[in-house]
Amino acid sequence: MKKRVVVTGLGAITPIGNGVDAFWKSVKEEKIGFDFIKAFDTTDYKCKVAAEVKDFNPEDYMDKKTARRMEAFCQYAVAAAKEAIEDAKIDMEKEDPYRVGCAIGSGTGSLQANEREHSRLIEKGPSKVGPLFVPLMISNMAAGNVSIAFGLKGKSLNVVTACATGTNSIGEAFRTIQYGDADIMVAGGTEACVTPLGIAGFSSLTALSASEDPERCSIPFDKDRNGFVMGEGSGVVILEELEHAKARGAKIYAEVLGYGCSSDAFHITSPAEDGMGAATAMLNALKDGNVAKEDLTYINAHGTSTHHNDLFETRAIKIAFGDHAKDIKINSTKSMVGHLLGAAGAVEFVACVKEIENGFIHRTVGLKECEEEMDLNYCMQSYEEDVPYALSNSLGFGGHNASLLLGKYTD
Repeated sequence: MKKRVVVTGLGAITPIGNGVDAFWKSVKEEKIGFDFIKAFDTTDYKCKVAAEVKDFNPEDYMDKKTARRMEAFCQYAVAAAKEAIEDAKIDMEKEDPYRVGCAIGSGTGSLQANEREHSRLIEKGPSKVGPLFVPLMISNMAAGNVSIAFGLKGKSLNVVTACATGTNSIGEAFRTIQYGDADIMVAGGTEACVTPLGIAGFSSLTALSASEDPERCSIPFDKDRNGFVMGEGSGVVILEELEHAKARGAKIYAEVLGYGCSSDAFHITSPAEDGMGAATAMLNALKDGNVAKEDLTYINAHGTSTHHNDLFETRAIKIAFGDHAKDIKINSTKSMVGHLLGAAGAVEFVACVKEIENGFIHRTVGLKECEEEMDLNYCMQSYEEDVPYALSNSLGFGGHNASLLLGKYTD
């Protein structure tokens, strides 16, 4: 028998608020996190707008020396993990540390460290490259630093599946608990790619929006969408085996019911045009959770605001759900926070948990008009209604498709 897995803690660092309460308040107020890039001079760049984290002070979450030994993506992860662990009221002195694990991924690691140390190499020679360059840069250090900070000695994972990283990380943590390899998993994603190389690289790929209007840059499912907007931050959740959570009197936000994956095996950046890969991931998650597709009424879409993603994800939803697709409410949290790459699925998972908890489905902010083939309900308005299930989708470069199915917890 697979064990039941519940969500008992939430943490978030986002472009619209640091901390889950601030993030959720902004979601309900339809606040957007887009503005002209402050991190560097964008004079020579096609893309000038991003969704940067604001007013983040790492020393609010760790001491100064520890902060200096982490790049931003790790700082965000530790901060979000601290909030999630405190929210779940986990006392590590009362836990077997080898039964508490960590699965926090990053799609890129630290581009800042790469840029900085490459400049030193070229300008001053190899002997001047920093001795901590590698441990500051590599993407597994988010999971490593979180484990070190909180004494998590169980399974430690760094799943890297590009924009599906956060969703896969939570999914693999879910599986870990289901099959008895841990009692608690600290899981999620983190990213900090608003850097010269990050913006230039995605711009050259023609993936980023060139809009200079913060109100009309990240507009998923809109006929005028023209690329995604880079976001940054971290989402971390506490997943826990049900009986373990009940035994310690934990608050249970929701239950993780299913996890589905597939590969498009099609193209290094474009989703499969027929949508079959993403459709399969969604159906696999529903099958895993033993939930009929007719019972699903809400999807938090990958919804990047690129032409191909939003169109092909729409096709995938139609393939998976048939006529029922028109009865499903579909929104994109990226309409407010942008695309957080490896952190996207984790922050969107947090949004789904809050939507289930509050009976509220947020609007896809900025969406005004869709094109002909995109004829589903993409939430041009918010809804106050019961949310028994939520399906969260993530689609990553390389053809990675991942879906997580959450539901209201019932004893």
